[in-house]
Parts: sequence; structure tokens; C-alpha cells
Amino acid sequence: MMNTNKRIYTELPRQCLPANAWVDNKKELILHTEQPFSFSQNLHYLSRSNNECLYQIEGDRLYKAIPVDGDIPVVEIRADDDGQLSVRFLGDAPPPNVRAQVAQYVYDWFDLGTNLTKFYDLAQNDALLKNAVASYYGLKNMGIPDLFEAMSWGIIGQQINLTYAYTLKRRLVESFGQRVEHAGRTFWVHPAPQVIAELTVQDLEALRMTTKKCEYLIGVAQLIVEGKLSKELLWDGGDCKKAEKKLISIRGIGPWTANYVLMRCLRMPSAFPIDDVGLHNAIKYVQGTETKPTKAEILALSSSWTGWESYATFYLWRFLY
Repeated sequence: MMNTNKRIYTELPRQCLPANAWVDNKKELILHTEQPFSFSQNLHYLSRSNNECLYQIEGDRLYKAIPVDGDIPVVEIRADDDGQLSVRFLGDAPPPNVRAQVAQYVYDWFDLGTNLTKFYDLAQNDALLKNAVASYYGLKNMGIPDLFEAMSWGIIGQQINLTYAYTLKRRLVESFGQRVEHAGRTFWVHPAPQVIAELTVQDLEALRMTTKKCEYLIGVAQLIVEGKLSKELLWDGGDCKKAEKKLISIRGIGPWTANYVLMRCLRMPSAFPIDDVGLHNAIKYVQGTETKPTKAEILALSSSWTGWESYATFYLWRFLY
């Protein structure tokens, strides 16, 4: 029988966790954070919805079940200072290979491999970004390390508001994901592609998603299970346009979803969801206008963002929550 929890977070070039960037104390991992970094800014982003089901926040601490290599450890993440993250296992310390993958997951999730200095330099002279970087200093592009989870979230969020997207996500997770109990608390793990790949549209009817979205989810899950879609195949040297083209060739994936996945999962800095409604609303907010910017206007406004489009988008979104 296939182990649907066996997920290994491979070390792609931009997100490889350096050996000197973390310390393995068995029950607790220490991840060193390159400045500028603000745990509180990132925690604020993660707390933007009270309907989030894949992690829990209590005060200044973050709790999550992370499925890796057949194990699902539950961790507490905190930062006594912004120079390091502490990742504490709430149960027994898992084996060394699992600890290493958990460290890799958290490193990727918080995008600790990206130094923001150059982005801040360009943003200081940018009309749209200068107030954002001053107000949200140390915010990282919080990611979605698991490809199927990122693809699912992109598909679910197509043409609906964020509140309803979180409702659909919870239904999907609680219907087909895994439940982990620890000390009387329940933690949920996103459904593995192997689970969704075996379903029919009728199996997903109770979620109240459109038939098309159900078909898209199942189709993407099947591609991943068949080995036709993976982070490695998409990365292919880090060519963003090439990766976007591969994703758009998949049924149900358009430019917005493709760039969202490349931005949040593959960490491609040039990924740019230019058609994103949230981006348009953020630009309207910063400029103090009621008119939606045209694509030509956005391209002109973003002309200096080359290589940082994904971060510019993420920082502009911050004005909306």
C-alpha cells in the first residue's frame, strides 16, 4: 500500500538549507535568520484569517503538523529574537532524517534563503513600495513548500473572495486530509495528491466547489502521482517563463494560478501575478484612486522591479490585511 504521508521536501537551488544555518538539538531545532527578518511581521501575515486550518497561532507562537518521510511531527515555532527561529517538537524527537526535513520545510516556508537588502534598496525610491518596506520591515514572502498544496490553493482561490476560499480549503482538508491529535489538540495535514488522485468529482460534491475546480484538483493530483508534475520539473534551471508555460499547459491553470504557484512554492523571484485583484486593489490604495490600473500601467509602475516582482506583489498585498 502506498504511504500517502511520505513527502520529502527536496532542496531546490534557491532554498537549500546551508549546514551552518541550523543547529540540531534533537527536541529543538535552531534556524539562524539572516537580517532583515521580523518574526512578528510574518506571524501577522499568517494570522490574516481566523479560518486557517493547517496551523494554529497562540500569542507569539506558531503550531503546525508537518508531514515528512512517513512521519507527522507537530512543532512549535517561536522567535525569542529575530536572529533565530526555534522549532520545538511537541512529541518525542523524530529520527535525524525527519528533523532535517522539518528544518528544510521551515526554512523554505519562511523564505529564509532570500536576503532582502537589494529589494529594500530598490523599494526606497519606488512610489508604490517605499511605504510598504518602511511599515512592514522584515516581512518575508511566506510560502507553501508542498507543490500539491500550493496548486490546490491556487485552484480553490480562482475567481472567489479570500474568505470563501478559506472555507473551501477547510472543507477539503477536513474531508480528505489527515488528522493528528496531540495533548488534546487537533492538527490537520493537507490531503496528499495520492488521496485526491483516486477520487471522482462526485466524491468532492460535498465541498460545494464548482465541478470544474473539482476536475482541476483531481487532474493536478494525478499528474503529480504519475511523476509528470513536480517542483524539480518546474524548476529546470530557474527559468520563470518556461515554468509558467509548463503550468499553463495543465487544464485549469491560467497565468494567475501559474504565477501564484511559482511565487509561493517555487520561489521564483520574477513570478508576477499581474492579473491579481488583490494587487490591483493594493495599487489603488497606495495611489488613492478608485480606478483599477490597466495592465500597461502596472507594467510601467513595475519597470524597476526586475527580479523582485514576487516580493513587490507580496509587500503590496500587505496593505490589504
